[in-house]
Amino acid sequence: MDVTNREVIERAIAAFSEGVPILIHDFDDRENETDLVVAASKITPELISMFRNEAGGLVCVAISDGVAEALNLPFLSDMIDHQLTESGDLKYDTRSAFSLPVNHRDTYTGITDIDRSITIKRIAEVSSDVERGEYNAEQFAKEFRSPGHVQILRSAPSLEERKGHTELGIAIAKAANMEPAVVVCEMLDDINGKASSKENMKKYAKINGLLFIEGKVLVEELEGKM
Repeated sequence: MDVTNREVIERAIAAFSEGVPILIHDFDDRENETDLVVAASKITPELISMFRNEAGGLVCVAISDGVAEALNLPFLSDMIDHQLTESGDLKYDTRSAFSLPVNHRDTYTGITDIDRSITIKRIAEVSSDVERGEYNAEQFAKEFRSPGHVQILRSAPSLEERKGHTELGIAIAKAANMEPAVVVCEMLDDINGKASSKENMKKYAKINGLLFIEGKVLVEELEGKM
């Protein structure tokens, strides 16, 4: 029986609420990659391990544009005064979503599954506090340090402006009425050294009982609602 887009969105919202990762494929003509995504507030050391071992890409935490602005978190390319940032030749988009990499000050090296879980979970809590007007950039600077081992991604204000995994994940979080913070990690292929194919990721999702969702479905259902 065919499943409607709305039913897929409802399943994604339920997964986020329950702390179950989902797989999001962006677009064939964009990165053409599938990311493992979970609500940042639900992160655990066990999930960090899963992301490292079964996804294999860069474990990042994406936050909304509004939260990033309130915390004075810029785009990394705007912070670095070096000719390497001046090329503007990304093949998949007009700019990277990278902001600053951070560690929570309560962590040790910051790289262990436990340390990264501490940093990410606190960023999720901070994101909620910011939206309530109860947390600011000065507090963030006292609680976190940079450089660190958790890469923050800064979402564009809307899906109309940018349609990357950062924005797609934030759109689901907002639809679920959760904090605007999600963990994302690219699914990589150990055999061919490339991003895992969409076909293989659909099989992976089915085998592991996870939801696979196309970026176009999210855009069709959630664009204009971020």
